[in-house]
Amino acid sequence: MAAAGLFVLSTSSVARSAKALSGTATEAATAGVTKGLTFSPISLNGEDKVVAPAGYTSEILIRWGDPLFLDPGTGFEFGAQSAAQQERQFGYNNDWMGFIPLAENRALLCVNHEYTNPELMFKGYSADAPTRDQVDYELAAHGFSVVHLERHWKRGWRYTMGAWHNRRITGTSTTRLTGPAAGHPLVKTSADPDGFTVLGMLNNCWRASPVGTVLTCEENFNQYLLTTTSTRTRRRRLPTAVTASRPRRVNGSGSASTVASTSPRNRTNRSGSVGLSKSTPTTPARCHASARPSGASSTKPPRQCLRGTAVPWSTAATMNASTTCTSSSVPERPTPKTGRPTSISSIPARSTWRSSLTTARVHGFPWSGVKTASPGNGFNDQGEVCIKTRLAADLVGATKMDRPEDIQTNPVNGKVYAVMTNNTQRGTSGKAPVDAANPRVENRHGHIIELSPAGGDHASTTFEWGLFLVCGDPAVDKGTYFGGFDPALVSPISSPDNIAFDNAGNLWISTDGQTNTFKRNDGVYAVPVEGPERGFVRQFFSGVPGGETAALILSDTNDTLFVSIQHPAEGSTLDKPSSTFPDGKEPRPSVVFVMKDGGGVIGS
Repeated sequence: MAAAGLFVLSTSSVARSAKALSGTATEAATAGVTKGLTFSPISLNGEDKVVAPAGYTSEILIRWGDPLFLDPGTGFEFGAQSAAQQERQFGYNNDWMGFIPLAENRALLCVNHEYTNPELMFKGYSADAPTRDQVDYELAAHGFSVVHLERHWKRGWRYTMGAWHNRRITGTSTTRLTGPAAGHPLVKTSADPDGFTVLGMLNNCWRASPVGTVLTCEENFNQYLLTTTSTRTRRRRLPTAVTASRPRRVNGSGSASTVASTSPRNRTNRSGSVGLSKSTPTTPARCHASARPSGASSTKPPRQCLRGTAVPWSTAATMNASTTCTSSSVPERPTPKTGRPTSISSIPARSTWRSSLTTARVHGFPWSGVKTASPGNGFNDQGEVCIKTRLAADLVGATKMDRPEDIQTNPVNGKVYAVMTNNTQRGTSGKAPVDAANPRVENRHGHIIELSPAGGDHASTTFEWGLFLVCGDPAVDKGTYFGGFDPALVSPISSPDNIAFDNAGNLWISTDGQTNTFKRNDGVYAVPVEGPERGFVRQFFSGVPGGETAALILSDTNDTLFVSIQHPAEGSTLDKPSSTFPDGKEPRPSVVFVMKDGGGVIGS
């Protein structure tokens, strides 16, 4: 999606909104029907097992360490693993998942492996003195898996070991840097003086699945490049590369000897989105550095295609971050007759695609004091805007949001839903004050915003917006809001993280943080966005202690829900784990699937 010429953010490209969407109970009651959510909700719990509603059954699909290939010696044996074995196995801390149908009863499951918990991977692990083998193994456990699935008529879904489609990308796999930042002086290092080769994936957290392509995106990658082993953030850093015995992965280099001569600033500029073609699993992945946030951020790309224009909706997932809400990519040459986006694997390193980026202000007017991204403000070309996107967004006055983690377009009503997980720093000294779009001081529970692009056109630079959910437990938390629905009837929900939509347009939410806020397990929730039950949040699934229900995805026929159980037992160690999910032994991040007994649509 490279563009020709200078890429400028200006006041005219800033999404503006002064009018909020209405969410009154009266309007909700006249908007439509119940949208088919008739399951009996479950309650918050702290059990060390996953829980689904009555009439539903959950099963383990795949675990950390399960072999993907038929190589001898790649079976999993806890405590006796090598990096070479892990490179041929399902990785650690499965986060986002993508479900891509291939044919009836056959599909691909695409999974991010965000980070590692060495204290739960190695017995006797010492954060102050990790071994070389441990660090190499952690790098191999990062990255991405593509897994072929088949559905048995009676046993449900199973992954196919040895399938041609299966693939692993790790923290040391070679990827090709493409887009306007490729070859830019700010991405060149001593190990990669041309600025086109990047090693692997780290902290991949989000995704999109345009036709023929999976786009997976790194988050908080900067923490891997710091000379510290601080664990103040939830996602651990790998050990610092200060000696040969304590190596650390760095984009563009793979050993401690090259770190000192590589610009630290440039190393942090070399991470972002990574594209994979679903039709050619052996094709090298491409790190498509276009309109990517910089720093501790995540890129959240294409969700809507209108009139041949790909319109990505993106966010930067950190507290007080600017939210890059819309980015349109308009090809200079005609799009294919199908109107579908071209696979990233077919885009050359120097593409002729043109894109324009807008960043959202959701406060309303006035618009005084907004600047433009230009050479006078430190942005000399489009590559710099793509490398320093969040700085450019701040420059033009983007709204700082409460840790936006996901943003998706509802395929039924065409509206966009942006998820703010939480921000305990909101309104505190030196941090962003409360505003209309982030209304709570020290926001522990998060909220979800509903956006309506002007005229239904996702390439528009204006939209109407409103608060759809303000999360928490209505029985104890002030200021909760559930789309106008009676708060006394909803399930308590905190820290919404990732979302999906079913074929009826209902919103499904996974959470990341209820272990802290409610002292109960994270879970999956369903809620109608229209009709008399608009805002009626009900809990459908519960995870395990210490584990995040990191992501959810529905099959194309909506008869299966896949849930990613990440970092079970986090906060404890192998000596005394808080969870032994999934097998009653050592905790292992896993993907589970849920189906209705006797078949049927999930949620009914």
